[in-house]
Amino acid sequence: MLISYASVEVEYWFEVHKTAINAARSSSVSHIFYSSLAFAGNLSPTSVASVMGTHLLTEQYLSSLLAQGPATYTAIREGLYSESFPVYTEWFDIHNPVEEITTPHSGDGPGIAWAKTDELGEATAKMIVSYVQSSGDFPWLNKAVLLSGPQVLSLKETVDILGRVTGKDMRIKEISAVEYAELPFKDKYWYPGVNLLKDYTSCWEAFRRRKPEDFETTVRGLLH
Repeated sequence: MLISYASVEVEYWFEVHKTAINAARSSSVSHIFYSSLAFAGNLSPTSVASVMGTHLLTEQYLSSLLAQGPATYTAIREGLYSESFPVYTEWFDIHNPVEEITTPHSGDGPGIAWAKTDELGEATAKMIVSYVQSSGDFPWLNKAVLLSGPQVLSLKETVDILGRVTGKDMRIKEISAVEYAELPFKDKYWYPGVNLLKDYTSCWEAFRRRKPEDFETTVRGLLH
């Protein structure tokens, strides 16, 4: 199981993945599961979200190695994680809630199929078990598979849930990507010495299955 390296520098991030993949192949690993990200729609080979760039390059690299044999792969696109909602809501703190969320998005239109992290982990584990028990008939061999939530919520609907959970009458204030990149929490996106927050706003452009826990239940659980 190749867990995505934590970085925001695309080329370096990709090189780390390549090194791990090549080492696995050299060690006679027969199948590689890769934890990708669900920021490219329903298994699209492209994405406007900059954070998805390295994942797509890694998926393409795994596919390109098939001709060299014998290792196979499955890319598991996961998310978006319910617990990561602060990233998309101006680092909203449910223990210290505000009434206005500033984002480079109106909140309308296609949204996010939130999925709880431990449920994605459970689904991933079951997929690995399925491969081990498949006797060569694994449906996701050399393919990407999407693990996501059961319901798509617009950003406005997400903020409405945050308001219900915290007892606040909340609203969204839309600003430009340039303005967003200068908000006080921009220091969270400096790497190294470069403000990457403007690039990260591409995530908003990209917004568009045990029984899954719905987003509101997850957020309420974080209050305790």
